[in-house]
Amino acid sequence: MWQSLSQQLSEVLMFDFQIQERTQLDGGDISKCYMISDGEQRYFVKVNDRDFFPRYELEVEGLKLLRESNSVFVPEVIHIGYCKDRAFLILNYIATKPLENAKASYKFGLQLAKLHKYGEQGEFGYDHDNYVGATLQPNNWNKSWARFFSEQRIGWQLQLLKEKGISFGAPQTIIDFIYRSLKSHNPKPALLHGDLWHGNVSNSAFGPICYDPACYWGDPECDIAMTELFGGFMPDFYQGYESVRPLELEYQSRKHIYNLYHILNHCNLFGGHYLDEAETMIENIMQ
Repeated sequence: MWQSLSQQLSEVLMFDFQIQERTQLDGGDISKCYMISDGEQRYFVKVNDRDFFPRYELEVEGLKLLRESNSVFVPEVIHIGYCKDRAFLILNYIATKPLENAKASYKFGLQLAKLHKYGEQGEFGYDHDNYVGATLQPNNWNKSWARFFSEQRIGWQLQLLKEKGISFGAPQTIIDFIYRSLKSHNPKPALLHGDLWHGNVSNSAFGPICYDPACYWGDPECDIAMTELFGGFMPDFYQGYESVRPLELEYQSRKHIYNLYHILNHCNLFGGHYLDEAETMIENIMQ
């Protein structure tokens, strides 16, 4: 595989790239991740089975869309390809560290607010389905945010759980409650990162950087809610964001509904204590 990758990369770069160093990196939950170098240039490589190639195509599209927004900083896509039994995605290599710097956190808040003000879209969804983590994420366009989120986010996850024999009550009852809870909320569709937990944001010599998107057009509060779900973001981040795009008071109640989506997804992916957490969240939301 590495010989084929080197050949393809050489064609893209238009000079002979021979791998002199290859280091496997931490953090590859779905794909194996590597840093490769010819002694001068370094690149970040994701590797998976060949049938994973369409998933890399979706990731490339998300990264390019975020880059086109001229807001958040994302890795540059160098090449996407495959060989006999492997698919790979090559990005520029950027040394990173956790986003634990107040100035950088504030800057990322500003950048995210700029992303959420980018573009004009009249409906919620995306041109095609993509993935949040390892789970398919349906994105059929819908003019109603309440209908989109209740059915294509909560309803979809509940259906996947039902197929595994897991239930938190009548799915339609939960879907209808979520719909009624959001029916009077009419946000302007915004381009979202879609999977904005602290593991997908870092600091670098170029400032804050984000990656591994699950983009769609939705309520900006969904991105903010997820930053709170697993923690890891400094108060400066929220100060930066709200200096450009203040959150509504009702966000404090809606964020639990939005984060239920990700907890249900974790139930589907990992089970365990997330099942109890989801049950508690549903009970609290529906009280």
